[in-house]
Amino acid sequence: MAADSPSAAAQREAHVETDAGDVIVVEELWKTYDMGQQQVHALCGVSLRIQHNEYVAIMGPSGSGKSTLMNLIGCLDTPTRGRYWLNGHLVSELNDDELARIRNREIGFVFQTFNLLARATALHNVELPLIYKGMPAAQRIERAKDALRSVGLEDRMMHKPNELSGGQRQRVAIARALVNHPSIILADEPTGNLDSRTGEEIMALFDNLHAEGNTIILVTHEPDIAEYAHRVVYIRDGVIASDAQSSRSAARTP
Repeated sequence: MAADSPSAAAQREAHVETDAGDVIVVEELWKTYDMGQQQVHALCGVSLRIQHNEYVAIMGPSGSGKSTLMNLIGCLDTPTRGRYWLNGHLVSELNDDELARIRNREIGFVFQTFNLLARATALHNVELPLIYKGMPAAQRIERAKDALRSVGLEDRMMHKPNELSGGQRQRVAIARALVNHPSIILADEPTGNLDSRTGEEIMALFDNLHAEGNTIILVTHEPDIAEYAHRVVYIRDGVIASDAQSSRSAARTP
């Protein structure tokens, strides 16, 4: 019998080491940067599991490693060592092209700065991931319309970003994150450029998305925003300092 290829063996091993409910499993992740004569360890052996339909906040001060962990979870970077499974697939050893395909299929990103095309309508901004996916025009337009309706923007589909408020632009970004029906919504400081009232509206929308079955990972440095999540992972100096139920979630537990 022919021996398994390295990729086949890795995939079989991935299914052995992950549970059915796991969306994310990271095991002993390290990320090291060479800075001249020095090595800087941004992550130092982080291990973490996140299950389907969890709502998790990742917190930490500037330089703690939370952004590095976000980039690894989002398949925007690869670890120096350690392993990362996403939906049972070992992704820590994939090349850039393979990571891009996984990213487009499995993860919806919401950024602090919205990252919308200034000259494109809300509808076109939302359908962009489906264009990259190669979906036929009629199907992707209908899917994009459904995503905009889900965030309450059915009457703003043909507006450009400069014709929308900050909260509406963030809703467009959330609709774009949802349009591919991803396994994970990864939100990086999603209220950072919004006033407090609009921020509360956006966080209420994330509550609704979680209630509908979405897995949400929220990266923030704001404790009041982290409390919207059900679980808070706190990172300091490249390691997980604490991993606990949020106060808000604990108050709801009988």
